[in-house]
Amino acid sequence: MKTKNNSLCFLSTLLIFLVLFNGCKDDDAPLLTTISVTNYAITTAVSGGTITSDGGASVTARGVCWSLKEMPTTSDFKTSDGTGTGSFTSNMTGLMANTKYFVRAYAINTAGTAYGSEVNFTTYGLQDIDGNGYHSVKIGKQEWMQENLKVTKYRDDSAIPNIQKADEWINLSIGAYCDYDNAPSNVAVYGRLYNYYAVADQRKVCPSGWHVPTIDEGNILINALGGEDIAGGKMKSKGILQNGDGLWNAPNTNGTNESEFTGLPAGTRFDAGDFRDLHNFGHWRTIDGWSFRLRNNHGMVEKFYFYPTNGTSIRCVKD
Repeated sequence: MKTKNNSLCFLSTLLIFLVLFNGCKDDDAPLLTTISVTNYAITTAVSGGTITSDGGASVTARGVCWSLKEMPTTSDFKTSDGTGTGSFTSNMTGLMANTKYFVRAYAINTAGTAYGSEVNFTTYGLQDIDGNGYHSVKIGKQEWMQENLKVTKYRDDSAIPNIQKADEWINLSIGAYCDYDNAPSNVAVYGRLYNYYAVADQRKVCPSGWHVPTIDEGNILINALGGEDIAGGKMKSKGILQNGDGLWNAPNTNGTNESEFTGLPAGTRFDAGDFRDLHNFGHWRTIDGWSFRLRNNHGMVEKFYFYPTNGTSIRCVKD
């Protein structure tokens, strides 16, 4: 019986120890991830987080924090988005235009504040009348859009005709646009193609405060980048389609994007109504009717006069 009593005593002592140990055990910090910023404008953005564990204690506060520097904390700007575990959405406001921000989700319990992984994004510098956002970059004394125009309306909210049929396109004498190969899936990356009548229309295709450049303004850009012989390479986006790291067909000669103009090979619609040169050429029209061209197999900028019915990309420059 003595052995039995000793065993019972040992088990009782062990049970008491485990209860006391577990009762005194510190809570862990929450576990969470940050949701990528996919919906942003000029002064607002949407992010959030997902809390997968509360660490053994209730989450009493959660949200996202953001800053102009890496690894933001709750001492920086932040949202407050309820309590508990699960997913939540955070609306960031009061942001600066065309500015890079760093974001982390946070969650607080009795163990302290935990953070999700860091994500970053850059707000848009301008928006068109359709609500499409664009980043911009300063090159020399000018400020240029970093993406091709996508708008489907003039500045006064009147529609720009979308002409798909080749036999209609070649006979136009009014402004029009199209998507390359008439495929809307091309718009997000490459923007839209516009004939010269849309470029020159008095109702204006560029957002308020911006305009289609003159050839002289284009020359200012080129000269700021070292002249026609080398400026093209500095204006082209990086990478090669065949390598999976870019959109230009090989060899994308001297394509460094040093200027951050991020010129893309969006191709063109010729005056006969056919589409050509996606991944090989990028064309940008001026208000004078001239066009600037970048191409995959050299680093120059070419200038030439297109027919009014040719469809090209547009980059607006700040007034």
